[in-house]
Amino acid sequence: QIVLVSGHLDSWDVGQGAMDDGGGAFISWEALSLIKDLGLRPKRTLRLVLWTAEEQGGIGAEQYYQLHKENISNFDIVMESDEGTFKPSGLGFTGNAKARDIVNEIMTLLLPINVTNVYDNADGTDIDYWMRDGVPGASLRDDLSKYFWFHHSQGDTMTVQDPNQMNLCAAVWTVVSYVIADMEEMLPR
Repeated sequence: QIVLVSGHLDSWDVGQGAMDDGGGAFISWEALSLIKDLGLRPKRTLRLVLWTAEEQGGIGAEQYYQLHKENISNFDIVMESDEGTFKPSGLGFTGNAKARDIVNEIMTLLLPINVTNVYDNADGTDIDYWMRDGVPGASLRDDLSKYFWFHHSQGDTMTVQDPNQMNLCAAVWTVVSYVIADMEEMLPR
């Protein structure tokens, strides 16, 4: 059984892609790194996917889906961060009411950093295939007030990234992915 965390590696044809989507790739990598550094071993596999060709229409995600859809019942949740890594506020979530109740409970663990909201609908080109087939999905929600200042522009460089805000995003990704991977049962569908 798999809990998938992800971001995409490719960027638009200008800028460096630090925000879109280097930040999402980084926090996904960091989540697994933190779990390993803490010596935690969840019941399910945590899988990092760094998508390719998202900007060209999700070609890498479609290929991954085609290769793994026969095992769809083993995918517990698919998580994608692709809306920047600014100050987080919570998760977008797609899943049934019972799964949403569980995710709401998990998010209470993040009260100390004030990131507890669960919004309707996860977003993500790279996880859409899975969610359409009923796999619960989550996407990071953060402060988008500056996102379109840099999105697909020459301004999308490392100077956009705030290490403190990225650490908060990584904390959200770490807690949510680990708790779901370590629950007794998979999220209800």
